[in-house]
Amino acid sequence: MFGEMFGLPAHPLLVHFGVVFGPLLIVASVLYALVPTLRRHLGWVVLALGVAAPAALWFAKLSGERLFQTLVDKGYPPQILSQVDLHKDHGDAAAWAGILLGGFAIALVLVSTSAAKKPDTSGSKALIYGLSALTIAAAVAAGYYIFLTGDSGAQAVWGTI
Repeated sequence: MFGEMFGLPAHPLLVHFGVVFGPLLIVASVLYALVPTLRRHLGWVVLALGVAAPAALWFAKLSGERLFQTLVDKGYPPQILSQVDLHKDHGDAAAWAGILLGGFAIALVLVSTSAAKKPDTSGSKALIYGLSALTIAAAVAAGYYIFLTGDSGAQAVWGTI
C-alpha cells in the first residue's frame, strides 16, 4: 500500500493529504483555542481534522520510508540519500507533532463542549486554558516541522537538478 499506487510511487501522492489536512488542522485548532465565539462552528471541523490530519501525516511518513528504502536499494548516490534522510527526519517529527496536535485539539473540543454544559468553575476554565496552550504549542511545532519537511523535500528533489 505504501510502496506504489496506480503504478506510481505512493509518497508523492499521499504527501498531498498531509500538506492540506495538516495546515487546516493547525488553523482550525488555533482558532478554536483562541476565539471562543467560533467554537460552536468549528467543533466538528476540529474533531474531523484531529483524526484526518495525523493519519495523513502518518501515511506520508510511512510511504516516505518505503520510498527511501527503494532509493537505497536502487543505489542512489550518498549525497542524494543524505538529503532524503534529512527530509525523512523532518517528516518523522511532523508526523509525531501532528499526532500531538490532533490529540490536544480533540481533547480541547471535548473538554470545552463538556464544560459549556456545566456552570463555569475555576477548574474547568484552567483545564480549557491549559489545553488551549498545549494545542497552540503543538500547532506551532506541527507547522514548523511540516514546513521543514516540505522545504527539505523540495530541496532534495529540485535542488539536485
